[in-house]
Amino acid sequence: MHKRIGLLSLLFLLVCFSGFAQDKTVIKGFVYEKATGEPMPSILVILQGTKVGVTTDVNGYFSMQVPPGPYTLMTVLIGYDTTLVTGNIEAGQVISQKLFVSPRSKTLKDVEISAAAKEKITKVNIGTTTVTPREMKLLPSAGGEPDIAQYLQVVPGVVFTGDQGGQLYIRGGSTTQTGILLDGVTIYNPFHSIGLYSVFETDAIRNVDVMTGGFGAQYGNRTSAIVDVHTKDGNKNRLAGKASISPLMARAMLEGPLMKPKKEGGSGISFLVSAKTSFVDKTSKSIYGSLGDEFKHGLPYKFTDVYGKVTLNGDNGSKLNVFGFDFDDKASILNSSTFVDEADYHWNAVGGGATFVVTPGNSPALIDGKFAYSKYKVTFNQLSPDIPRSTGIDGFEGGINFSYFLPHYSLFKYGIEVSGYHTSLDYTNDFSQKTVIDRQSTNASAFLEYRRNFGDKFVFDPSIRIQYYSKINKLSPEPRIGVKYNITESVRLKAAAGMYSQNILSTKSDRDIVNFFSGYLQSPDETILNTDNKNISTNLQTAYHLLGGIEVDVNRIEFNLEPWYKNFTQNIELSRIKAFASDPNFLAGYGKAYGVDLSAKYSHNRIFLWTVFSYQHVLYTTFIPDSIPYNFYNSTNITDRYHKESYPPPFDARFNMNILAAYTFGKKNDLDVSVRFNLRSPFPFTQTQAFDEGINASSNGINSPYTQLNGPLNVYYASQLNGGRLSWYHRLDISATKRFRLSQVSNLETTFSITNVYNRDNIFYVDRVTNVRVYQLPVFPSLNVTWNF
Repeated sequence: MHKRIGLLSLLFLLVCFSGFAQDKTVIKGFVYEKATGEPMPSILVILQGTKVGVTTDVNGYFSMQVPPGPYTLMTVLIGYDTTLVTGNIEAGQVISQKLFVSPRSKTLKDVEISAAAKEKITKVNIGTTTVTPREMKLLPSAGGEPDIAQYLQVVPGVVFTGDQGGQLYIRGGSTTQTGILLDGVTIYNPFHSIGLYSVFETDAIRNVDVMTGGFGAQYGNRTSAIVDVHTKDGNKNRLAGKASISPLMARAMLEGPLMKPKKEGGSGISFLVSAKTSFVDKTSKSIYGSLGDEFKHGLPYKFTDVYGKVTLNGDNGSKLNVFGFDFDDKASILNSSTFVDEADYHWNAVGGGATFVVTPGNSPALIDGKFAYSKYKVTFNQLSPDIPRSTGIDGFEGGINFSYFLPHYSLFKYGIEVSGYHTSLDYTNDFSQKTVIDRQSTNASAFLEYRRNFGDKFVFDPSIRIQYYSKINKLSPEPRIGVKYNITESVRLKAAAGMYSQNILSTKSDRDIVNFFSGYLQSPDETILNTDNKNISTNLQTAYHLLGGIEVDVNRIEFNLEPWYKNFTQNIELSRIKAFASDPNFLAGYGKAYGVDLSAKYSHNRIFLWTVFSYQHVLYTTFIPDSIPYNFYNSTNITDRYHKESYPPPFDARFNMNILAAYTFGKKNDLDVSVRFNLRSPFPFTQTQAFDEGINASSNGINSPYTQLNGPLNVYYASQLNGGRLSWYHRLDISATKRFRLSQVSNLETTFSITNVYNRDNIFYVDRVTNVRVYQLPVFPSLNVTWNF
C-alpha cells in the first residue's frame, strides 16, 4: 500500500510543477516547412544579436525566455533559407510565433557550421542516431525500395541475422528487449518475414530516433534499446503523393488537405494514407528463377501494410492526430532439400488511436499525449508432425507529457503513462508438452527529466522513471543520467548510465537463430528458479547500462567512439526444454554484454561517407539439460536434469563493419549512386555430434525384431551450447537513382540496384538432419520506378 501512496504523491508533486514558469517573458511557437506545412524538427531558433536560442523538438515546437522589448527571431537549418520574424514583447508576457522556412539552392557555410555545432554541444545524444528519409535513400536499397529495416543494419551496435526471417539485435539485447514505437505507440513486430522490409512507409516518416542504450526516463518497459518512429502530418497545402512498382512490391502514398487553411499557418485538416503489398512469392519464380534454388522454387513470403492518419491543426499550433493501421505477413517454411512446405506462418497487427499536441495560450509549456489500442496475433502451423502454435497480445496505452524549454538550451519534462495488456499463448514444444497461458495486467508509470546546460561546457541530464506492474505488485524505481563535457566545440566527452525493467517476455528462445514463431507474454506470477536453483525475488526482466564516448570533428569528418556495457541482471524466457508437465513454464537466467562502436561520417555538398566499426561480446547464462538426446530423461526432478551454462546467443557476432558511400552526379543533381559493403564475423551455433534411430530393442524381450523396427530420429548435440561458429559474412550492394523532372511538383525516379553483387554464399543456417546449408539471398538485381507528384 505504501508503494502506491508513494507513487500517487510523486504524481501530485509533478502536477504542482506545471505552473512554475508562468511569470517569465516567453516567446514560443512552431517552425514549419513553407511548401507543405510540415513541422520542422532540429531547427535552431535564435534571438538575433544574443546567445539566446533553442532547438525545435520533433513537433517543430520551440519556447525561449527573452528580455522584454523589441526582438528578431532567426531560424538556422542546413539546406534551408534563414527566416527572420520581428516583434515586441512586454515583461511577463507569453506570445506565440509561427515561422516558415524554404529550401535554398546555395549553402551558407558559416550558418551551417553554427547550426550543427550547437546541437552537438547542448545535448548528450549518447547511443543515439537520428535518421531521416533522405538518409535512408542514400543507402543501396534492396529491390530498389528504401526502408528503415535496411538502414538500421548500418547503425552502430545493430546486428542483423538474415535476409529471410532475420531480426535486428541491438547492443546485446534480444528483439523483445527493444521497444519499437510509431508516434509513441508500441508496434510489436515491425519487420516482415523477408527481413529486407519493415511495416513503415519510408516517405511517410518524418524521422527515426534509434537509441541503442542509456536512453532517458521518458521510455520504459524495455531493457535494451528504443526505436522511435515519427510520421508526417500530411501536406496541408496541396494534394501530393507517390506510386512505385518493382519486381518485389507495389507502393502508394497520398497526402493532402481535407480543409485548407484560410491563411498561412491557420487551422486546417490534412490526411496521409499509405499502402504497400508484395508479390515476391510470384515474381521470384518467373523473373529470378535462373539465379539460384532460392528463386527457382519461389521465396515464400507475402505481406500487405496499410496506414492512415488525419491531422486537425489549430490556429496556435495545437493539433490532434487520429490514425489506424493494418499490417499483415505470411510465410511458409520450406524443406531445405525438397523445398516442400513444412510449416505455415502468419502474423497480423491492427490498431488505432490518437495523439495530440497542445500549447496553452498563456503558458510556455508544451503538452503532448496519446491513447491507442492495438492487437497482434501470431499463428504457426507445423505440418509434419501437426503442431499448431499461437500467441497474441492486445491492449491499450495512454499518457500525457509536459515540456518546458528553459534558458541555455535546457529542458524540464515530466509525464505519466497507463497501459493495459492481455497476452495469450497456446504452445506445444518438441517434447509434446503443451503450455497454455492467458494473462491480463495494468501498468502505470511516471517520469521526470531535467536537462541543464552550463554555458557551452557542460550538459547534465538526470532523469527518473517510476514503473508499477500491478499483476505482480512490483514498484520499480529506475534512475538514469547522461552527461557531456565540451573540451572544445570540436572535442566532446559524454557518458550515460541507467536502470531498466520490463514485464514483456518473448516466446522465442534466444538460442534459436532461425525461429519464425515469436510472440509476447507478460511476467508470470508463478515461482521461477534462477540458475542457482533458488526462487527469484521478482519476476521482472532487469538490466543496467553504462556508456561512455568521445566525439571529435576534424575537417567536416565527425568521429564518434562509444564503449558500452549492459548487464541483463535477470532474463526470463519461456522454457523450451520442458519435458514433463511438472516442469516450470519459465526459466530465469542473466546476461552480460559489452563492446565498442567507432564511426566516421562525412557529409558535404554531393558526397556522403559513413564508416562504422563495431565489436561486441555477449554471454548469456541459463539452464540447459544434462541428458542428450533432448527427448529422453531418466529423472522427473528438474535439478537432476538441468545444469547452469554460459553461452554466446546466436546474434553474438563479435565484429561488424559497414562502409557506405554516396555521390550525386549531374548539373541538376539528378543522379545518385551509392555503395555499401558489410563484413561481419560468424554467428555461433550448436554443433551436431551424431544421429541414431530411437529404437527400444528390449521392448519385446530377446526376440524383438530390432532390424525391422522404426523409431524417431534422435539428434545428439555437442556438449557446449553454441560452441561452434558459422562462416564470415560479407556482401556488396550498389544502386543508382535517376530523376526525370516532369513538372515543378512532379518527377519520375528510376532505381536500379544489385544486392550481393559478387554473389557471396553467406550461410543463414545448416539443416540439422540433412546437413544442407541454407544460404541468404544470392545476387539480386532489381529495377524500381517511382512517380512523385
